[in-house]
Amino acid sequence: MLTAAAVCPHPPALVPEMTGSAWRDGVPGLAGSAKAAQELGRLRTACDTATAWLLAQRPDLLVIVGGDGRSAEYPAAAPGSLAAFGLPGKAGDGAPALPLSLTIGRWLLARAVPRDDERGASPTLSLVSVAWSAPRAGCLGLGADLASRAPRVALLVMGDGTARRARGVPGAADPEAERYDAAVAAALAGADAAELAALDPGLSAELFAAGRAAWQVLAGAAEAAGPAGFRGELRYAATPFEVTYFVATWLAD
Repeated sequence: MLTAAAVCPHPPALVPEMTGSAWRDGVPGLAGSAKAAQELGRLRTACDTATAWLLAQRPDLLVIVGGDGRSAEYPAAAPGSLAAFGLPGKAGDGAPALPLSLTIGRWLLARAVPRDDERGASPTLSLVSVAWSAPRAGCLGLGADLASRAPRVALLVMGDGTARRARGVPGAADPEAERYDAAVAAALAGADAAELAALDPGLSAELFAAGRAAWQVLAGAAEAAGPAGFRGELRYAATPFEVTYFVATWLAD
């Protein structure tokens, strides 16, 4: 049964080694300024806090769920890489396999794991990608399945909000994207699984909301827990680089 969840975004810029001068110079309006570093610091802190909180709930099974071009399950030791984004090297052995969302999720998890002398038994780790185009029913069904795999299941849900402004005119107002992001923020803050389940896949695709499918996996897992419900906390919501990012936590009542 799902007992806790954390929601985080997955921009490569969360990894400090990715945020050198070349990256800053490529962000509209931020070249040579301290604004990018300050905002990334806020975002990293929120993600670190949420992930550490999730581990502190002592789940039996921790599943990292994130969007990709296809749905798949990966071994816990499957390697990830940010080479496509200019950072050489990889985490893990073998050929790079994990999509970006799961690579960043596992990086966050590694940062949050306490020292061996401060922790008890580590949870079993599972890595699951869900296709960005996956239908609503499939996402909800996957969430229910994941929630049934252990008595205490925790989800680390990786997903970004809208990015249409980044694909169009940077800095331009986009009322439709703002309404969508506001609805997601309210649903995450209120642990409203029904509102997440109601997100329209077509509109989400139009707005480049990469987190829709993963959020609906969370909704399916939460709905499978029954009527008791969850308490939500929205820890971060902002659109710093023309993409909206959310950090939130849910805890079963």
